[in-house]
Amino acid sequence: MVSDQRVFHYSLLSLYVIAPMTFIALRFLQAPYGKHYRPGWGPTIYPPLAWFLMESPTIWLTLLLISFGLNFSNPKSLVLMSPFLFHYFHRTCIYPLRLHRNSARRNTAHGYPISMLVLAFVFNILNAYLQARWVSHYKDYENDGWFWWRFFGGLVVFLGGMAVNIWSDRVLVGLKKEGGGGYKVPRGGWFDLVSCPNYLGEIVEWLGWAVMTWSWVGLGFFLFTCANLVPRALANHRWYLEKFGEDYPKGRKAVIPFLY
Repeated sequence: MVSDQRVFHYSLLSLYVIAPMTFIALRFLQAPYGKHYRPGWGPTIYPPLAWFLMESPTIWLTLLLISFGLNFSNPKSLVLMSPFLFHYFHRTCIYPLRLHRNSARRNTAHGYPISMLVLAFVFNILNAYLQARWVSHYKDYENDGWFWWRFFGGLVVFLGGMAVNIWSDRVLVGLKKEGGGGYKVPRGGWFDLVSCPNYLGEIVEWLGWAVMTWSWVGLGFFLFTCANLVPRALANHRWYLEKFGEDYPKGRKAVIPFLY
């Protein structure tokens, strides 16, 4: 019988293998949703429902694993897992509702390919297992004298990134509510610096999470987030430049202010 420790080890190894593969693949081919939607990827479903389904393992699987972890009764374990659950409660429940309200008003949203949903669902099972199992079972809290320093330092970074991420999503959804249809140039705040502050915010979030957990699983998730979102940010930046031409601010970077 395969031990849980071996499953955990190979799951972690898989995360580090798929991160560079994802980065390379997305430099040549963008996932077909949102601005980059295109037919030919199989059947689609309602986008808000797709977001709810594919992100849901980060809630139910995380809560299930916490209840079976050796550190279940340790308050440090529960405190550490809270930011992860906080982010994914918003991503799984609040964000799809906001998309639904916008789609109901405009009825213009493209469907979300089920093939992409399945890939995201599988990844979220893998990642939720790794993050929750590490925090609730394998992490040694008793011999970690720096736990609270790393937690609060990482939490400041995490909450700052989440604030940018949520604010940016609200701006983008708000633009779609305006009359005239189609895409518009987002302006103001972080959009004056980068084309995709929503991605910048999420990258910063998981950097904070890597600091809080101080683990290979946290670092692996941060690296995967970069591998997934940086190529998409570059593609979005090119899309904006091609669509709006001279009307698009030339000083903006794609995802990292002043640099990239």
